Amino acid sequence: MLVTIAILLVLAWVAPYFILGQDAHMRVHDNLDSNLGWYKSLKDSGLLFGPLNAPFPQIFNGELSRDSFYSQFNGMVMLFSLLPPMVAYGASQLITRLGAFLGMYLLLRKYVIKGENQGIIRVGAAVTFALTPYWPSGMLSILGMPLALWAFLNIRRGEKLWKNYVVLTVLPFFSSFVLGFLFFLTFMGVFWLIDLLRSKKWNVRLIVAIGYMGILYLLLDYRLVASMFLPHETTNREVFYQSKLNFFETLRLVGKNYVIEHNQDLTVWGVIVLPLSLICLGMVIYKRNWKKHKLFIGLHILNIALSTWYAFWFFEGWQPLKEQVSILRSFNFARFHYLRPLILYTLFALSLRMVWNWGNFGKKLAVICVIAQVCVLLPFNEQITYKNEPSYRQFFAEKQFEEIKDYIGQPVGDYRVVSIGIHPVISQYNGFYTLDSYSNMYPLSYKQEFREIIAPELEKNRSLAEYYDYWGGRCYIFVDELGKHYMFSKHSDKRIEKLDLNTDKLKGMGGKYILSAVPIENAAENLLSLEKVFDEDSSYWKIYLYRVE
Repeated sequence: MLVTIAILLVLAWVAPYFILGQDAHMRVHDNLDSNLGWYKSLKDSGLLFGPLNAPFPQIFNGELSRDSFYSQFNGMVMLFSLLPPMVAYGASQLITRLGAFLGMYLLLRKYVIKGENQGIIRVGAAVTFALTPYWPSGMLSILGMPLALWAFLNIRRGEKLWKNYVVLTVLPFFSSFVLGFLFFLTFMGVFWLIDLLRSKKWNVRLIVAIGYMGILYLLLDYRLVASMFLPHETTNREVFYQSKLNFFETLRLVGKNYVIEHNQDLTVWGVIVLPLSLICLGMVIYKRNWKKHKLFIGLHILNIALSTWYAFWFFEGWQPLKEQVSILRSFNFARFHYLRPLILYTLFALSLRMVWNWGNFGKKLAVICVIAQVCVLLPFNEQITYKNEPSYRQFFAEKQFEEIKDYIGQPVGDYRVVSIGIHPVISQYNGFYTLDSYSNMYPLSYKQEFREIIAPELEKNRSLAEYYDYWGGRCYIFVDELGKHYMFSKHSDKRIEKLDLNTDKLKGMGGKYILSAVPIENAAENLLSLEKVFDEDSSYWKIYLYRVE
């Protein structure tokens, strides 16, 4: 009965995507502004199964390669290639949340909360874990870890159930190696090593299972593997400058990550789970029940260690070493914090069990805590959290951009556009060829060439200059007067008074039009002429189309 209620809650959570369709709301950051547009562009490009390093002509004048996008075997890519966008998005959410619930429930039932009458604890911790506001395109990269751990622990015990290897085989299709399971498998390797040192037994079954899953990830993401080992041009990732926090700033980040967490693995544990677990920890310390609660204490220590590791990755003391070792610059090893959701909701379950054992009052309190955590998570449903943001339809504004395309009246491959005050992915989604983009990996030479266009604006704003130079994932037309804001709606009264672009360089790279979400007062000084203003009812934007003279 409890499991049925939990599944119905998950179904209700994802139902709006199927009911509202393109009028549904969803996260913009690292979602609408990038991934969802990439899936559409990749599908339309005809390069889904393209060869390694095949040029992707729609972005960066073909300087971006096919391997900069996800493999065709990635779950999100597969769903968006086969289904209409909102059906694909809804399906990804459904797969992820049901997988998260199933994994955490099985893990707790078999290895953590074994009491006959404690089903509410298992189900409560599992369903709240499944409702956390994870990074959508990650699918089971984080929320699939409990299911994988359940399978690995089964194999460790010598169980030969075919279900274990089915789990280890299916999960890589719906998760990311570098954005989740690399860190989990590393953790499992350390776990195996500790097992070896303690028991003096090799447990070949477990290490083979870990290796099997790791190899499968590498095979499915062969494009990434090839880009790492085959000769390639220096990329923007080679000049990442992340370690710039002093000691006190780093300590502050430790506390921030411990309580608030990173935006990609939010668990919303600070209101109910954190105080409850700390109260229970205090009672364990007071009663000195160390041996009885070894797992509980160990998870607390690991939780603190992961937040500390995350913060100190950005400590300025690392920078000299990073300058000598390129992989320390190009790869973010701070992401071991992706293990925290698994740890925190296991702590939640263990805390609930302690409370449950207080007697009748404790049982009622445990139920109240579960209900309270569900209520805390409810506002994080995307339809509520992002209700004031554009819907999918409003964001991509297909009708409006079709009008712009028709007005220009040329084949989209014959000219290039850039965007101001609006994410470039919108133009890409609608078929335009763009000089600007949000990209995780692209040639450093292109980043440096594009910088010449925006150099006059970067000179005005040190923060924007450092943002572009030390990261550059957003290869955008940055404007001092707009800052790091890329979403000016049709109701905005913002205007650019003193734009200063290197228009000659823009034109030299093939840039012929600027799609701006705000009017440019000194357009003529930048050799720009306003062609037409486009305003469409179902769009979030008013687009000012400027032609480069």
